[in-house]
Amino acid sequence: MVDAITAADVENPVRITNRHGKSPMLLLCDHASNHIPAGFDTLGLTHEELQRHIAWDPGAIGVAREMSRHLDAPLVESCISRLIIDCNRPLDAPDLVPGSSELTAIPGNQSLSANEIAERVALSHAPYHAAVEALIASRVAAGIAPVLIAIHTFTRVYRGRERPWHIGIIHDDDIRLAKPVIAGLQAEAGLCVGINQPYSPADRVYYTLERHARTNGLQAVMIEIRNDLVTTEEEEKQWGERLARILGETQGEI
Repeated sequence: MVDAITAADVENPVRITNRHGKSPMLLLCDHASNHIPAGFDTLGLTHEELQRHIAWDPGAIGVAREMSRHLDAPLVESCISRLIIDCNRPLDAPDLVPGSSELTAIPGNQSLSANEIAERVALSHAPYHAAVEALIASRVAAGIAPVLIAIHTFTRVYRGRERPWHIGIIHDDDIRLAKPVIAGLQAEAGLCVGINQPYSPADRVYYTLERHARTNGLQAVMIEIRNDLVTTEEEEKQWGERLARILGETQGEI
């Protein structure tokens, strides 16, 4: 159980950067923040636990902001931790509000009522997706067909299993964007590129793009970078520049 949430607890559940960027690409960062609003009292977790991947995607927002700058593309980011509610899950998902993440129990997420979950939807999930929908609609109205790119990071080891990929490209049956991005990455020396690795849409991690791209016939791709490769600002910049260059090269193909 948590205290009732007040408006003062969260000033900005979602942030849009470079709203009027000229690129058709629209960048999305579902897990940009590990922020826990004050009314939730850290969900019973320590500061150290909240720095881990269970609370957010470390490095993802730094890469996404660099991509936004290079591509002149709008960027939408969630400003609340996925431990409060996961914006990249459908509302009926069992891990929409995770009771545990990897091997860590989340005390503040135990035995929540339907009303408490609905409160979290209104706090973070709904405004994030409303912002994405509104931005897509405004760009379509301006004659721009949006191309959606979701930026995430993943851990090198998950439940004791080593993951060899440096980057993964996640896609569904529409490969119009994924195909040239994969080709561009595979042309980079020394990169181990996962195709629908370490996740695929079958793992229920593709909700944001299913909701906003697939249902609207828009091109989309999900990018997963291994988070031990983006631990510094310089590494984030390097990956952001690399991905912006590769995506920029696809514009004649999409």
